[in-house]
Amino acid sequence: MKTLLSHPYTLVFMGGGIGSLLRFLTSRFVPATLAGSPFPLAILMVNVVASLVLGCVAGWLLMRSAGEEMRLLIGVGFCGGLSTFSSFSYDTLALLQNGRLGAACLNISLNVVLCLLASAGGFWLGQKF
Repeated sequence: MKTLLSHPYTLVFMGGGIGSLLRFLTSRFVPATLAGSPFPLAILMVNVVASLVLGCVAGWLLMRSAGEEMRLLIGVGFCGGLSTFSSFSYDTLALLQNGRLGAACLNISLNVVLCLLASAGGFWLGQKF
């Protein structure tokens, strides 16, 4: 029988709590402006970091036969709590509603491109270590 600390629900819960707290702290300490106007920079940052971490975990797990606990704790819990597609969507909608089409397009482009690059880079790093 699994101990409480190695139970899948506990691992996801702990990782998600840490990721969510880090996302909250990031939103408190990262300036909400880019080039003098409001831009959801904190959400972009946490999405890119979560993509990098998840890529590393996926690449690392690919090279090993074990690691279900790590996948649940970091991949599902931490990365799920840290990254946020709903905030990205809401921030983009707010930019559009405020007539900032260019900033909305920049937000979409940066989130998609940087997160894909971070995932690919993380996957590569994870396979190397």
